[in-house]
Order: sequence, then C-alpha cells, then structure tokens
Amino acid sequence: MTNRTISAFIFTLLLAFESSVAAMAFVQASVQDDPLLTIGGQTVDKDELIYLLSKGNKSEPGTPGMSREEFDENLDLFINYKLKVREAEALGLDQSEEFLREFESFRENLKAPFLIRNSLEEGELRKAYARMQDIIRASHVLLKFPPNAGKEDSLIVLRMALKIKEEVQKGGSINELALEYSDDPSAQVNKGDLGYFTALQMVQPFEDAAFSLQPGQVSDPVMTSFGYHIIYVKDRQPNPGQVHVSHILVRIDENTPNTEDLAKRKVADIYNEIQKESTVWEDIVKKYSEDPASSQKGGMLPWFSVGSMIPEFEMAAFSLTEVGEVSPPVRTRYGYHILRLEGRKALESFEAMEENIRSRILRDSRSTMIQSQVMAIQKSRYNFDENEGNVAKLRAELNNTTKNDFILAISEKNLAEDQLFTLQGKSYITKDLADYMAEEEISLKSKSGTFDAWYERFAASELNHAEEADLAANNKEYRMLLKEYRDGILLFSLMNEQVWQKGLLDTVAQKAFYEKNITDYQWKGRVNAYIIKILDMSQLDAARKLLQGKSLSDELIASFESSYDSSNSLAYQTETGIIEYSEHPVLSKANLNEDYQEIEANGHLHIVVIGEKIKPGPKNFEETRGLIIRDYQEYLDKNLVESLRKKYPIKINPKAKEETFIALNQ
Repeated sequence: MTNRTISAFIFTLLLAFESSVAAMAFVQASVQDDPLLTIGGQTVDKDELIYLLSKGNKSEPGTPGMSREEFDENLDLFINYKLKVREAEALGLDQSEEFLREFESFRENLKAPFLIRNSLEEGELRKAYARMQDIIRASHVLLKFPPNAGKEDSLIVLRMALKIKEEVQKGGSINELALEYSDDPSAQVNKGDLGYFTALQMVQPFEDAAFSLQPGQVSDPVMTSFGYHIIYVKDRQPNPGQVHVSHILVRIDENTPNTEDLAKRKVADIYNEIQKESTVWEDIVKKYSEDPASSQKGGMLPWFSVGSMIPEFEMAAFSLTEVGEVSPPVRTRYGYHILRLEGRKALESFEAMEENIRSRILRDSRSTMIQSQVMAIQKSRYNFDENEGNVAKLRAELNNTTKNDFILAISEKNLAEDQLFTLQGKSYITKDLADYMAEEEISLKSKSGTFDAWYERFAASELNHAEEADLAANNKEYRMLLKEYRDGILLFSLMNEQVWQKGLLDTVAQKAFYEKNITDYQWKGRVNAYIIKILDMSQLDAARKLLQGKSLSDELIASFESSYDSSNSLAYQTETGIIEYSEHPVLSKANLNEDYQEIEANGHLHIVVIGEKIKPGPKNFEETRGLIIRDYQEYLDKNLVESLRKKYPIKINPKAKEETFIALNQ
C-alpha cells in the first residue's frame, strides 16, 4: 500500500472538513445487499467503505486502480476505525451533551448544500451576478396609493399609470411626465432620472422590470411597496466596475446672496490653478476643499461602483480614464466638484462577490420570495394539505390574541383539537401550534395578527423537519457524509480520552514506557564540534588564523563569530553543538582524533574544530520526551485495537468484500 493511500484514508477518518459537495465523490456501482462486516453484532455496509476510500483515493485518469494489498490494508484500517466507533457507542459517548452539541452544529453545516433553499439561493446569486455585468440608466414615474386605499383606489392609480405609459409610447418625455405626475419627491430635482444602477440597488420588482427592457422601451405598470412605477430605460452598457477618486468641493450656500456666481468663480480659479505644472494636488485640496471629511486626506473617497453616488458625480468619475486625470468642475446639489482619478478596477469574480451578494439578497424582499418558493416546493413534495376552513375560522378567532393568552383562548373556545393541516399523512392540530409557540422564546409581530404570524412559522418549521428527514432517509450522499462526521466525532472523543490525553499527561506511565523500551532511545557516538562552512573563499585565511591550533571552547566560538559578524557577516555559515557524527554530512568524513581539519562536502569547504567525544549511550528522559510521548500514544492505540478485536467479534462477508474491491477499481 502506498503512503499516499494510507495518509489519505486516515486523513478522511480524522475529519478533514471539505466544504465542497463536489468533493463527495461516491462510487455508484455497489448494490446494497449483504453487509460487508459485522462488528460485535452490528452490521457495516460496503457502501460506507467505498464512499470513504473514493474520497481518499482520487487518482488521475488512466492510473492503475487499487491493488489487492492496498485494499486489504485499507480494509484493516477501516475495521479498526469501526471498532473504535463501536466502543465509543458502548461507552455512551454518543449520548453526551458535548457530542450532541457538536454533532448538531456539524449537521447544520452539512445539510445546507442539500436543501431546497440552497439551490434557490444559488439561482438568485447567479442571476444577480449575471445582471451585474450591465448597468442601466432609467427614469420613472411613481404613482403612490392613497392612505388606506381600497380596491377602487388601486384601480384608479393603475389606470393613471397606463395612461402615462401610453403618453411615453406616443413620444412624450418621461422626464416631463415625472415632473408633472410623479409622487417621488426627488422628481422635482431629477425629473425622474435615476441615473445608472445595477443589480441589488433597486427593490426586486423594479429591478426585474428594468432589466427586462432594452434602451428606448417603457414598462407596463410595475407594483412595488411604494406604488405603481412606469419605467423608461434610456441606456444600457457593460458594468465599468469600481472607481477610486479624490475631489475638491466648493459648496453653495443657499442663504448667501450670489452664492452660485461666487462658487462658479472660485471653482474656476481652483481649476486654473490645478493646470499649472508646479501645483501639488494634495496642497490644493487642503487649502480650498470645503469637504471636511476628505480635505485633510487629499480629498480621497472610498472605492465605489455605479449606483453608489449621486448621478452627476458618478458620471463624471466614470468618465475619467487615466490615473491622475482631472475633471472639469461638476455641479451637484452639494456644490461644485473637481475630481481626480486615483484608480479603476473591473467587476470582481463571482467567487469574490458571492458572500456579499448573498448577504444583500437575504436582507431584501428576495429572501421572502425564496422562503415562499421553498415552502411551495416542500408542500408539493411532502403532501401538505391545509384545512382551509379551520384555518380561516382560527384566523378570525385568534388573530387578536396575544402569544401569552393563546393557550387559554383555544381552551375557552374549544379550538385545541381543530386540524390545521396534514403533512405526509400526519395530522397537526391547534394544540401542536400552541406547544410550538410555548417552546419558542421569541415574540413575533405581524400586521396580519398573532395566529397568522405563528401559523406560518410553525408550518415552515414542520416542513423543514420533513425535508431533513427525507434527506437522511433518501439522499445517499448526505447520509454518508452525516455518518462520516458522526462517527468521526466519536472516534476523536474515544482517542482523545484513551490515547492522546492519556499519552500526553501520564508522566509516570511515560517514564515506565521509557525504561521498558530504553534500547529504542539511544544516542549514537557524538562529538562536540564547531563546523564553519566557507561561503566566501577570500575569507578562508582569516578563518584559519582565528581557529587553527586552538582548542574548542565557548570563548573561541564567541570570538570567531564576533569577528566575522562585524566584518563580513555573509562569509561563513556555522553549526555548533554535541552532534551524532556517523550520518552527519561533514562529521562522517572527519578524523575525530584531529582537533582542526578542513573537509570538502556538498560542494563547499568546511573548517571543523573537534572537542570532546562522547560514547554511545541512552538518552535521558527529558532529552527525548517528545518522541516517548508519540511512541507511547502509538502503543496505547495498538493495545486499544487489540482489546477491541477481542471484545467485538468481527465477521467479513467474502462476497461483499469482492464486490467492494471491484467497485473501487471501476
């Protein structure tokens, strides 16, 4: 068996966490029939060994498969592994609070990639990133619903929105229409022009509609929480990424007479000053910029992307192409700006942006949409059947009840046994909902009422339980991965308790082991030596003068190293100490009876000064304690396995063993 195969196998068993589901290669050739092993009466299926070895032995295509010898050695390791798990279970380690807490934490991480929600989130992430490849410039007219709007009010607003769309289609200006009709307060300043934006910068329905349009197209009325929008797309182009600028700001004070003219003249003078070759940008910024947040930092602003700044400033920034390029004065509602380009960078990769996109998606309405889609799929998959009549009755009776009074209310009104829904054939009643509410130490606020808020949460919880149970029962990859981590935690706990900590902390046992095996902890012949590798041959004579004819001592070493450190620190490389000489590349060539000698080794000349010679003999305990601990732990592990093989009878199914070997070599 190769070292690579053994190491990979052990590495797998000791739980190297692999976050990518793609790493969970599983050979499908095996057929579940007879178990591969029985250990102390418990069966072990061959799929488990195939799964673990498939992960640990990822050979290049075309390379030979696993040999019989390798397979037998891996099977033996696997049996040892399962024996330890069996013992951990017998000791009740799988029932300990620590195990249950750790395993539940692992389960939460492991199940995520397999859940329906994950695939839906992944789709939204990819869609958002695909949209981020473009930026859109759009204008809109917003028509808000009146307070406490009824159905007729909504229809009136919708008809008005359709009329505005028709006007735009006939050639009317969306911006003039926004100025006249829009309920967006900013329309009085920007005439409905939103500037450029990309994905995740608008509410989802608005974004969906805008990205479905090409330049020159107008949308149907789009309903958001703000009201109805008519959207007109003016431009669409590739996302320029991010830009880094510094700026000078000359403010406009609306309370000062002639403020506009004064600001114009001042910014023009500053701009002319910047054109002079002797001008230092940072000095001009400190002297003239009226932006207190950036003026003392050279006018530097953070990196930003499209849709992050007011449109006029943003368009000026992205129009700059060369680092150091300065823009003409730009008017915004804050005053006049002069911008200098400090850097540009393209849109980052999906991998680099994934977590940021995920965070933004989960903070906006997409999160609610994803949850609704998850529940719809779960309801269909797990035969969820709501008792609509009872739910409507309970809603009317209980929506105005507080959480604290809920149990009392259902008892007084004889509602506790009313059915809410069935899920996979099991019936859930109002009392189940009340019990769930009592266990949850949170308060829910909902415009719709107490019953609706808690009923939705309860149904989602039971649907999630159904999905997780389905995963564990029917998804082989998930089941195998979960079992691997469960058994791995138990293996670690047992080994830590009976091998690693015991071997590390029991000094009495360590010393007894050392004395019993002292022949394994022997020094070979040693010599006190000072070895100088000559790196600069021009310094050889200087070294000879200082060392030749001298006896080895701490004073000699200190004197030599002090002399070359101060004169030529790169001339020599030294080694000193009591060294085993038989396998040393330099000392193995030395005559230990000569105090001074020069030896060629590995392409370099070495000066060697020989001191006291020490005969072979035992190492003392402290000198070799690290090695003793390692060996003692291996001894404990070996004894543990031997005792477990006696305690738990092992039976190997020859037919299943052969099927396993064939599956691993396909």
